[in-house]
Amino acid sequence: MEKCFGQSPLLIASNLVDDDRFFWSASPDKILREAIHVISYDYEYNTAWGREVGWIYGSQTGDILTGFKMHTRGWRSVYCMPARAAFRGSAPINLSDRLNQVLLWATGSIEILFSRHCPIWYGYGGRLKLLERVAYISATTYPLTSIPLLIYCALPAICLLTGKFIISPITYEAGIWILLVLISVLANGALEVRWSGVSLQELWRNQQFWVISGVSSHLFAVFQGLGTVVLSLSTSLKLQAKTFKKDNAMEFYPFEWTSLLVLPTMLLLVNLWAMVAGLSSVLTSGYYASLGILFAELFFASLVIFHLYPFLKGLSVCKHKIPMVVIIWSLLLVGMFSVLWVRLDPFTTRFRGPDIKDCGIEC
Repeated sequence: MEKCFGQSPLLIASNLVDDDRFFWSASPDKILREAIHVISYDYEYNTAWGREVGWIYGSQTGDILTGFKMHTRGWRSVYCMPARAAFRGSAPINLSDRLNQVLLWATGSIEILFSRHCPIWYGYGGRLKLLERVAYISATTYPLTSIPLLIYCALPAICLLTGKFIISPITYEAGIWILLVLISVLANGALEVRWSGVSLQELWRNQQFWVISGVSSHLFAVFQGLGTVVLSLSTSLKLQAKTFKKDNAMEFYPFEWTSLLVLPTMLLLVNLWAMVAGLSSVLTSGYYASLGILFAELFFASLVIFHLYPFLKGLSVCKHKIPMVVIIWSLLLVGMFSVLWVRLDPFTTRFRGPDIKDCGIEC
């Protein structure tokens, strides 16, 4: 017990009994001295504190790791949300610091996922319940969704540039199954909104920020977390504290340089450019494989832009504060994407209608 909890008789006694009778024979002065001794900075040396007992160290998301190890030992937790806020804290007030904060959390989740405490295989034989394991797996694997999310955000632009729709024709039975899946997803979202009590506007804003952080912070966290686990690279990220002034609210949202701003900017420019290219192709050539497919491609591209609209609005409002390096890198990536399409044509050749020379009609 001393190797685990340290050399404090009162603390060890509190772990051996279910009530507080060990306090009856102790004076208030002795209890105070023991409390000061336990909270001293060197009390945890040569003990299991930080590794198996107490707040677990060595992770950017120590709350997830600590709760996971407590649940594997049989501790129970309850959802507590009092009318009056039990805790208050500070949060980043501009986009750059907010994305860095999300990057920090996502990196910690990836570190847990590829460590010995991975909830996929850790804790079997303990007291962890099935739904608790599913919740911890979800809390550590969510940054991986950034990879398909990035593909989904780039596919509408690719479809407009290639003139092909990514979804192939399906049968009537397959369409029914897809419709049932969509209805189940919408029903799940409606139940979550009703249970949580949030408004539809708040849900939409949360969806927008999920896309913005997914194509930036979560994607960077996957590679940064793998570098930390595989190559033992250290992660150093410090958030800058901001002060609040009531006289000028616009000063709270300055854009500061961070590489996390490049990818959302590139996706915005690529989808906008693809929409213009698709419409101009129809207007100039007067032909398209299917107007229905064109409208579907424009719909999906506009859906990506709507999800990134807060980011676009922030860029337009604070355009004089955007670092030039963000604009340069975004334009360079868009230019590389365009050159790759024009020179390599990697997907398919656009069908532009029958050649007038092969139609058998003399002009």
